[in-house]
Amino acid sequence: MRPAEPPDVHGHCAPGFEPLRGALSDILAAGSEVGAALAVYVDKHAVVDLWGGYEDAAKTRPWTADTIVNLYSIGKAVTAVCALRLVDAGALDLDAPVSRYWPEFAQAGKAQLPVRFLLTHQAGLPAVAPALPAGAVLQWDAMTEALAAQAPWWRPGERHGYHVNTQGFLLGEVIRRISGKTPGTYLRDEIAGPAGIDFFIGFGPELDGRCADLVPPPPSPEADELTRQLSADPASLSGLALMRVNAYRNPPEMSGMGIVNTRRWRAAEVPSTNGHGNARAVARFYSALAGDGELDGVQILAPEIIAKAIGEQVYADDVVLQRPTRFGLGFQLTQAERRLGPNPRAFGHFGAGGSLGFADPDARLAFGYAMNQGRAGWQHKHVRHLIDLVYASL
Repeated sequence: MRPAEPPDVHGHCAPGFEPLRGALSDILAAGSEVGAALAVYVDKHAVVDLWGGYEDAAKTRPWTADTIVNLYSIGKAVTAVCALRLVDAGALDLDAPVSRYWPEFAQAGKAQLPVRFLLTHQAGLPAVAPALPAGAVLQWDAMTEALAAQAPWWRPGERHGYHVNTQGFLLGEVIRRISGKTPGTYLRDEIAGPAGIDFFIGFGPELDGRCADLVPPPPSPEADELTRQLSADPASLSGLALMRVNAYRNPPEMSGMGIVNTRRWRAAEVPSTNGHGNARAVARFYSALAGDGELDGVQILAPEIIAKAIGEQVYADDVVLQRPTRFGLGFQLTQAERRLGPNPRAFGHFGAGGSLGFADPDARLAFGYAMNQGRAGWQHKHVRHLIDLVYASL
């Protein structure tokens, strides 16, 4: 019996980067992904732009150069950049109370909670305690009103815990109050449209034909354990246990559960969770942040704001994820437990399943990885192998 042909991987690699093509082919051949794309920029020039596999579980729709996919928490850093642009413009003060811009937020003892804590996951608002109805995650006002009324789960600033699904609503409402635009509209008008970045927070049916379906991850001990934790009856829980469950499942479709491939999910703005794009878009976005903050004549962020944003704000055990996490202002920073390459100033953001975008200002490098299945857990060994190959190719 003849061995199976390796999966086709399309696109280009600059000289020296060809091992990335074989690595992506191996990932697809092993079944580690259904469809995936990889892009790397050095000094704002594309040195890798590859894609392969399929957009659907049935493997009937090949992944194309322009396929977009839900990239989950990659959208957190994109939303943070929208907020940091307002800091850059002098319209937002990170040390001012959130309530200066969003008066209703002063409820439940939050009158003095600073904007900075929304970016560093120190605000104590990763979940809403009262049960929210089905569909609430798709209703901007329902989510922001619930968060305005919510008391912090811990004293703001004393701990940090990943605001899995809420950070985008919190930052997004501040963006909306200042700019008059929802975060998806602000992103489109101020960054993505002018700079030609193929990334969207909420979009119409005209893009559905380009959109890959998300495929459920295969069974694994990590996935089984998360399911076990989240299957607890909220009525039986209190304190941090209730917070962790509600961070993922209140309202019921939080994280896109059960609706992630639907038109209504794609149309909504859920900035922490439902940003859609591709590896090329993510790498182009970070290529500006790896350099002087400019991309094709558009100033994404001023260099001094980037420098502030990638300074360490917290590095300790995360009370939601229950493992060490390290954050700057809206960015995950490279850390010993999950390195973004060998250099100490690398920063970016993972998405659920292993999607990733990061910038390395020391190497002037930007990396984007997108896929539609991924794996449970947080180590994503095959993604880290790709990172190692990138640096070996420099």
